[in-house]
Amino acid sequence: MREEIQALDLEIDNLKQQRKKTEHHIPVKSLPEEDQFTRLRTERKHFIDTLKMIAYRAETSMASLLREHMARGGDDARALLRQIFQTEADLTPDLAANTLTIRLHHLTQAAHDQAIEQMLADLNATETVFPGTTLTLVFKLGSA
Repeated sequence: MREEIQALDLEIDNLKQQRKKTEHHIPVKSLPEEDQFTRLRTERKHFIDTLKMIAYRAETSMASLLREHMARGGDDARALLRQIFQTEADLTPDLAANTLTIRLHHLTQAAHDQAIEQMLADLNATETVFPGTTLTLVFKLGSA
């Protein structure tokens, strides 16, 4: 058993040496053709960057709305927004009333629910129309 252990220890040492010799960074040019990354064209990159900037500005605006209604503002507003974005919501179109209701589920803390209800009231006051339709967005919190 001891000889077998020594042989395995030698094999481990050899494998460790091989691992040390392995390059940590591999140039893209050295990859096979099918594994190489395709670089985004400049126009696509600008388009994606523009979308990211629009999303960031929208998140910042929503965070400022939340801060007005929270006892502790700052980064708590962005953390609460992340929680909202990860929470399930129900979408209910009402063609007769010409509305699209977005119903958020309750969050873990009552204080968060209160801040969100006030932010949703602010959003409802804008009477935003869902793009490509005539449906007005109506935001609500809680079950139907």
